[in-house]
Amino acid sequence: MKTLTLKNKFQTNATLLPNDFIDNYMVNANGEFVKVYLFLLRHLDDVHCELTLSMIADCLNNTEKDILRAFRYWESEGLLCLERDSDDKIVSIELQKFSSDQGTSSVTNSMPVNNKSTNISSHTTVAETATPSIESSSSAPVPSAAPATKAVDIDEFRAQKEIKSLIFIAEQYLGKTLTLTEVETITYFYDTLHMSANLIEYLIETCVENGHTSIHYIKKVAFSWHENGIDTVSQAKEQTMLYSQSGYAVLNAFGIKGRGLASSELNFVKKWSQQYAFSTDIIEEACRRTLSATHQPSFEYADTILTKWHQNHIRHLQDISSLDEAYQKEILANKNAAKSKVFTKNLNNFERRDYDMASLEEKLLKSN
Repeated sequence: MKTLTLKNKFQTNATLLPNDFIDNYMVNANGEFVKVYLFLLRHLDDVHCELTLSMIADCLNNTEKDILRAFRYWESEGLLCLERDSDDKIVSIELQKFSSDQGTSSVTNSMPVNNKSTNISSHTTVAETATPSIESSSSAPVPSAAPATKAVDIDEFRAQKEIKSLIFIAEQYLGKTLTLTEVETITYFYDTLHMSANLIEYLIETCVENGHTSIHYIKKVAFSWHENGIDTVSQAKEQTMLYSQSGYAVLNAFGIKGRGLASSELNFVKKWSQQYAFSTDIIEEACRRTLSATHQPSFEYADTILTKWHQNHIRHLQDISSLDEAYQKEILANKNAAKSKVFTKNLNNFERRDYDMASLEEKLLKSN
């Protein structure tokens, strides 16, 4: 039998992640927090690395506040021990050993941090004498046989998976890593507003396609849908179609920028476009006339105009012109009638004099 030659091309420059972290910690952690922990683990044995909060934030495309929140989270979970100075600034991070009950044990490694945003001036590096936090596989303890869900209810586990999927989808649409606030907002849509994962995905997709990537704008649209009882994608599509055709036309005609339609305003738009069946150009004309008369956006004033047009069976802009001509003629006729009435009244009020013609004739003869 020939001797087998074994060649090793395995990349040894790697970071080992304990199974305990995956089984017991990663499931319930925010994805951004996991990224921060993995980043610290990656640089644990890099003795030439000088870490700062700004450096970590730049590498992970996050803010320094997001990094600090991650530090505090892992500290609460017992995986980090943060050393602070008198100004409560973090100067050192100590990674803790894992335990199956998620408790902490002795410190296994430390990582000094230089925070350039504070008054800390020392540039410390990773301690060369520190003992690696992850032992070789031969001496590593056997992970507990607990399932990854830790006996989590199946509905809760499914919800966690859907939220993680939503966060990933949102990051793809928004083209960035979500902040903690943005993650909490999406979770709020799911848990509190009880919006389905498909509806939330359509919500984000629609807002981004219309040029709105702000989580505050997305939140306003979500609240509007919730107030109007929209809980399916088909209902949302119908609402979006109405909004895109008439809603944006009204906002532009009124010169409203930087916000969407309020629920009461959207009800007016529905009335004009659905109940009255007016086209967009007619609605825009009513908005322009409203601005001309009131010098400010007024949905109530525009509604009086459109209601009158509806009562007069207006269907085209040409019909409005005919109605305007008839209105002007009516005004002119009313003015002429008013003038004639005033003239007749003044004529009737003229004081008449009575003359004695015989007496006047006698006086005339005497004077001659």
